[in-house]
Amino acid sequence: MAGEIPDLVVQERARSGKGAARQARREGHVPGIVYGGGADPLPIQMPFNELMKRLKKGRFLSTLFNLKVEGHEDVRVICRAVQRDVVKDLPTHVDFLRLRRTTKINLFIPVEFVGRETAPGLKRGGVLTVVRPEVELLVTAGDIPDHITVDLSGLDIGDTATISSVELPAGAKPTIDRDFVIANISAPSGLRAEEAEAAEAEGGEEEGEGEEA
Repeated sequence: MAGEIPDLVVQERARSGKGAARQARREGHVPGIVYGGGADPLPIQMPFNELMKRLKKGRFLSTLFNLKVEGHEDVRVICRAVQRDVVKDLPTHVDFLRLRRTTKINLFIPVEFVGRETAPGLKRGGVLTVVRPEVELLVTAGDIPDHITVDLSGLDIGDTATISSVELPAGAKPTIDRDFVIANISAPSGLRAEEAEAAEAEGGEEEGEGEEA
C-alpha cells in the first residue's frame, strides 16, 4: 500500500446549485462535487490558490488523495474532471470520485533502483540515465504499491532496463501496451571518445590496405 497519500483539505458547501457555486467563486474558492463510492454526492469547495498550486505541480488527475472534509470521514478520491473558463482558462469546477478498495485506477508509481554497487556497467564508469522515474500503472485502489523496483545488478554499458524486466505487484499492469525503456547505462564521455577514435583509426587502416592492394 502506498505510504504517502497526500491529504486534500476541502470545505463542504452549505448549498448546491449555480447560485452557490457563483458565491463560492466570489469568495476565492472553486466549487466541486464528490460522488460515487455508494454514497450521496457531496458539494464541496476548495481555495482557488491551493487548486492552482496543485494543478501547476502536475498530474492532478492521476494522483490519489486522502480527502478531508470537516464532519465527514476521510475518503480516498481521484479527480475526474477540472472544468475551466473558456476565455481565461482558469478552473471553475472540480469533480472527485470516491474509490472503493476494488476500484481500478491509473496512477504514476515511483521507480526505485537497486544493485547500483554491483552493476558491471556502472563499475566500469558507465552513466545511469533514468528515462522514467515514474511509471503509470493500472492498479487496485486497495493495493497501491509504494514503488516498483528495477534491478541494475546485471546491466553493462549499453544495456537497458525495460518494463518487461520488472516484477510488478499482483494485479498491476502498465497503461502502455509495449515494452518501454525505464533506464539505460551509457558509456562515459571519455570512453565514447576513445571508442570513436579507435573506430576512426581502424577505418583509416582498412582504407590504407585497400590502396596498397
